[in-house]
Amino acid sequence: MAADSWSGKTSLLLEPVIAIARQAGQQILEIYREGFDVCCKQDQSPVTEADIAAHHSIIDGLKALTPELPVLSEESAEAPFGERARWRRYWLVDPLDGTREFIKRNGEFTVNIALIEKHKPILGVIHVPVTRVDYYASAPGSAYKQLPDRKPVQIHARRKREVPVIAISRARFCFRQQQLLDNIGDHETVSVGSSLKSCLVAEGCADLYARLGPTSEWDTAAAQCIVEQAGGHITDTQMRPLRYNTKDSLSNPDFFVFGTTRHNWSLYL
Repeated sequence: MAADSWSGKTSLLLEPVIAIARQAGQQILEIYREGFDVCCKQDQSPVTEADIAAHHSIIDGLKALTPELPVLSEESAEAPFGERARWRRYWLVDPLDGTREFIKRNGEFTVNIALIEKHKPILGVIHVPVTRVDYYASAPGSAYKQLPDRKPVQIHARRKREVPVIAISRARFCFRQQQLLDNIGDHETVSVGSSLKSCLVAEGCADLYARLGPTSEWDTAAAQCIVEQAGGHITDTQMRPLRYNTKDSLSNPDFFVFGTTRHNWSLYL
């Protein structure tokens, strides 16, 4: 694909990238069913054979699809910012988002693949291995959810309801998040793992997901494209859209995922 032909043509990549995510999901499921060992990385976060198998499957698939583009994965050796700063476009991958949910065997883990251009996600695919559900979008365009053996259905984020529905993490919950919920007042909560919280916002099932704790850029990139093309937003707590590959660290700031209304959720912090 020529260097000047990407804008507006990301939809051509969606089908092959979905296939790559599904293939990785199948490899994850095989290990999920057979049993696995758990190790810890240097930051003490867990990693399994499924993370590594999915990583290699996705890297191979993306390199075959777009050999000219770099791929940055959670399980890659980290590229120094001096090198990354020269990347105009690159793939950003979380091969198994929700490793803790994988270990707990609750099914709430995903494969996340995003294409970044000029610090913004312009394509996003999230595959759920256990249910075989896909969420995907490309920019400019629309966002879709596809159930297995069904046609894709366009999804839309919703305006804030009178009693908002807040997506919360199963794995991490802190005092600041409880304080946020208390300040919001009347609300309902739904607990789910991995990037599925952002998917709930994208499909209009939740009004807000607030992450007030450490995450990395591969955790949010695919979801951001899907949420934005569904009409929603992913912003930092100053209501500025998240941007990618702008600094040495790959850590995200605290962030909000919310629906179509530009409601200032930072007022509740």
